[in-house]
Amino acid sequence: MRYFLEVAYNGKDYAGFQIQENAETIQQEAEKALAIFCKMKIGLWGSSRTDAGVHAKQNYFHFDTDFELNKKHLYSLNALLPPAIAAISIRKMPDDSHCRFHATSRLYKYYICASKNPFYLDRAWHYPYPVSIDVLNNVAGTLLGQHNFTSFCKRNTQVKSMICTLSQSHWAYEGDLLVYTVQGNRFLRGMVRGLVATMLRAGRGKLTVDAFAQLFASQNSVKADFGAPAHGLFLEKVIFKDGYFGEE
Repeated sequence: MRYFLEVAYNGKDYAGFQIQENAETIQQEAEKALAIFCKMKIGLWGSSRTDAGVHAKQNYFHFDTDFELNKKHLYSLNALLPPAIAAISIRKMPDDSHCRFHATSRLYKYYICASKNPFYLDRAWHYPYPVSIDVLNNVAGTLLGQHNFTSFCKRNTQVKSMICTLSQSHWAYEGDLLVYTVQGNRFLRGMVRGLVATMLRAGRGKLTVDAFAQLFASQNSVKADFGAPAHGLFLEKVIFKDGYFGEE
């Protein structure tokens, strides 16, 4: 039987989402918990890979097992997971369901606080510089649609295509936080953090709008800024087509 496991996590102390040798990851902890609970080794497929230190309010795994699972088992599963990882839901799905390939888009937000705030210590980037939100939204709007995002992808990334399609890209204030929201069908390694840090240079007047456009068009990441720390980035939502999970 195939199941989808919905999770949320604080990525501060983890080396990322996907399992790695000699490092603690979200996938590793989830597989350990499921192995104990189901009394068998279970391999997980992930929906969206997040980098070291990045958080998620929603992400998914899928897996196959003969063990009968339902939402009543969430309490026990959460007791086996570390405090920084929560199992939100578990759903039995058709055998051909795939949490990565069937997801239509992913929604990320990057959170920035202008003033030092201990309650945002591991959840927002303390960025104490004045920025123009009009300029930020000007450059963010140029990213909408289908483009080659090589300029905002970290080097030595082994993917077949650098083409991504963004359906949302904008800045806004949410309370006392400045937030960048971006939604796309796929994202490259380091892409959101590269966009955030480089756009902030434009927002501070350190990079002109034309220079940003030239950097984007160059398909060369040498001049992009990847300095935005991981702890400000959240995977907010993994989106599937309407009705994918049946009647909720």
